[in-house]
Amino acid sequence: MTTTAPGTAAGRLPDFPWDSLEAARARAAQHPGGLVDLSIGTPVDETPEVLRTALAAAGDSPGYPTALGTRELRAAAAGWLRRRLGVTVADPFGADPSVIPTVGSKELVALLPTLLGLHEGTVLIPEVAYPTYEVGAVLSGLAVRRTDTPPDDPAGVVLVWLNSPGNPHGRVLSDDELRTWVAWGRAHGVPVVADECYATLGWDVQPRSLLHPAVAGEDHTGLLAVHSLSKQSTAAGYRAGLLSGDPALVRQVWEVRRHLGLLVPGPVQAAMAAALADDAHVDAQRERYGARRERLAAAVRATGARIDHSEAGLYLWVTRDEDCWATVDWLAGLGIVPAPGSFYGPAGARHVRMALTATDERIDAAVQRLTAGDRGRH
Repeated sequence: MTTTAPGTAAGRLPDFPWDSLEAARARAAQHPGGLVDLSIGTPVDETPEVLRTALAAAGDSPGYPTALGTRELRAAAAGWLRRRLGVTVADPFGADPSVIPTVGSKELVALLPTLLGLHEGTVLIPEVAYPTYEVGAVLSGLAVRRTDTPPDDPAGVVLVWLNSPGNPHGRVLSDDELRTWVAWGRAHGVPVVADECYATLGWDVQPRSLLHPAVAGEDHTGLLAVHSLSKQSTAAGYRAGLLSGDPALVRQVWEVRRHLGLLVPGPVQAAMAAALADDAHVDAQRERYGARRERLAAAVRATGARIDHSEAGLYLWVTRDEDCWATVDWLAGLGIVPAPGSFYGPAGARHVRMALTATDERIDAAVQRLTAGDRGRH
């Protein structure tokens, strides 16, 4: 079903969802042990030294950075895609570049329809989805349709967003599902874009990139992938992302970004190049998140709640088979704040999302409250 109709962006943008959690946060903050905020997936661990050293070394940066990205960054990005995801992009130094840096991934998600010149038609997004896919469509005056399968009728569809591993639910699309979308998009001339910001955080399964040859075939025609250093490199404050795939589409995005001044700062580009060439810090951070996930998941299940999907990514998709706001209220009584599933679409209305991005001390506090059976109201 269409959830958003075309219209003036200023008049159709939704309220910022997390503002509606103020009452839950206030209630949770009254808990004697303090608030455990698991509602927003913002990293809390130290940014690794490899990034900080490279950032500082490039601090003398008087000139404008390039929207295309330095040669060092593009080489490091291509190497990372090949080494970590099994993806070989076309020549990153070609006239039509196959990979460019972005100011984090959220701005790219929000602006991609505009950068591609899409101003009429419908954007397909997952049934349960990161809100910014819809925001980006609204900003371009496009309609939105939620679906997890390609529609029989492609009329009016101008862009497809996939998200695997998914935010909020951690669901990973199978190779067959990805190939089905690739074939559908190519058959109808519709770009298919995969948000793969959690690609290095597979737990029960190993996520596959849309650009992998087992999915995309011999080239990346009609396909794009979005990646981010925010979680894997604990660098959300750096605003460091990547766009890669079909060189014709990447070039179109790059050309518009040059006009708009969407430039990743030079020192950040240096830090990105260093980070993308180093696997050790990524693996170390993955171990931290994995340990937190194991402890928190066990405590959630001990309450009788169920965890759906969550086979990858940074969240637990939790349900007590009740309205999500009832679950928010229950957890707030324990001093814990999750994100209600309704933030992510009607299909999420009976789940909450619990982030793993809290300190070990705060995760342990949540575990203690959940396992102690503390149902009291504070």
